[in-house]
Amino acid sequence: MATPLFGSLVTAMVTPFDKELKVDYKRAEELAHRLLDNGTDSLVVCGTTGESPTLTHAEKLEMFRVVKRAVGNRAKVIAGTGNYNTAESIALTQEAEAIGVDGILLVTPYYNKPSQEGLYQHFKAVADSTALPCLLYNIPGRTSREIEPKTICRLAEVKNIVGVKSSLDAFQKVAQVRAGTPEEFMIYSGDDWATLIVLLLGGCGVVSVASHLVGNDIKRMMQLFFEGNVAAARQVNFQLMPLFDALFPPTSPNPCPVKAALRLIGFDCGSVRLPLVEVGEAELTALRKALQRAGAI
Repeated sequence: MATPLFGSLVTAMVTPFDKELKVDYKRAEELAHRLLDNGTDSLVVCGTTGESPTLTHAEKLEMFRVVKRAVGNRAKVIAGTGNYNTAESIALTQEAEAIGVDGILLVTPYYNKPSQEGLYQHFKAVADSTALPCLLYNIPGRTSREIEPKTICRLAEVKNIVGVKSSLDAFQKVAQVRAGTPEEFMIYSGDDWATLIVLLLGGCGVVSVASHLVGNDIKRMMQLFFEGNVAAARQVNFQLMPLFDALFPPTSPNPCPVKAALRLIGFDCGSVRLPLVEVGEAELTALRKALQRAGAI
């Protein structure tokens, strides 16, 4: 298997805030280097894990600028520029390209529920506006609209739509995308818990949240799989499963738990902006236990 354009371990980076919930750009630089030191190949900046819905246009541009300057050629920076407004997504994409990012992540338009033809035209319009490689982000649990396999396969024919981040538990659909796209079209798991399944179906890696905490372990798990040692990869996955579960409890949405976990391991990236709120005591206790089991604290 050829090395994927963005590597096998991509981290959906949180956006650090200070005590006044202003973006802490210095901490963002430190976090980017920390992630790269612990297995990350590429960084998604200002994705939904980065609280993009509550970041201003100016804050996003500065995050792209700061992180790209900090990592230089050490890693690729993928800018989260997608939303429910095609014209706005195009404008942000073009500004991100001018800053020098390496790729674009385009989430499914949320709330306005476009048809499959509307989704195709939206993604194609944004991709046509840039020379950068674009990743689709299919997460119907957050957006209320799924990019169906036939639509993804059709979009794969657009020259710079190079892959998809798939947050689906309907793995037959992941297989349909793999069967209907060129080998070089990258399929990333969008969920840490599903990584091994997606790899088995022909995926190339994961866009991870847990890599903020156990990046080297996730990287090792995937390397074992690629080397053919599936049993050993499975054992690493079993060890990490409690942490994957604790980071995505039904009572508290991402990125609230991962920001709490970062404080627990001694790398505080601040709180979350409303309408998100801090995790409760039960979730915090579960996080602490899972981090201990995973050897992160």
